[in-house]
Amino acid sequence: MTKVLRIDSSIKGPASVTRKLTDLLVARIDNAEVTERDTVGIPLIDGAWIGAAYTPAEARTAEQKDLLALSEALIAELRAAEVIVIGMPLYNFGVTGPLKAWIDMICRVGETFRYTEAGPEGLLTGKKVYVAYASGGVPHKSGYDLASSYVTQVLGFIGITDVTFVAAEGVAMGEEAAIEKAKAQIAALAA
Repeated sequence: MTKVLRIDSSIKGPASVTRKLTDLLVARIDNAEVTERDTVGIPLIDGAWIGAAYTPAEARTAEQKDLLALSEALIAELRAAEVIVIGMPLYNFGVTGPLKAWIDMICRVGETFRYTEAGPEGLLTGKKVYVAYASGGVPHKSGYDLASSYVTQVLGFIGITDVTFVAAEGVAMGEEAAIEKAKAQIAALAA
């Protein structure tokens, strides 16, 4: 079994283009055991959360442990996955609020990265990521697409460097055509 983590971040529910694409990406993975994570509803981190994250595990209070429980679960999902499929619609040139909340929860020193004399080192290596990108009219990797380089940077920071994007561009100008182009990219991926 290939352990797959599917992450959806669109607030549009079933009408989401990226959810359609993550469906297709996950379906092409043979013998997949899929864990699904919808990032909608993940709370934003705050000062108390940061305080808990930077308190040594053995010194955390019960309240601090509770504050980090979701983060611990999200990191466990990442550790267990061999393949990660991320639905990433572009909202106002960047990632969605729910995806940013997930990123903040999973980027934790000592858990997904560590600091060394040579600089930060990612701890989640050996994983493959597919990102389903959708935008109303912003071309993937254009100067207006601030999300793709950001997500690539974050994943690399935690040790994940094998990242492939599938792009449905121009959804606002023709959703069906944009999805068909993305489907062709998915079909062209090596099995």
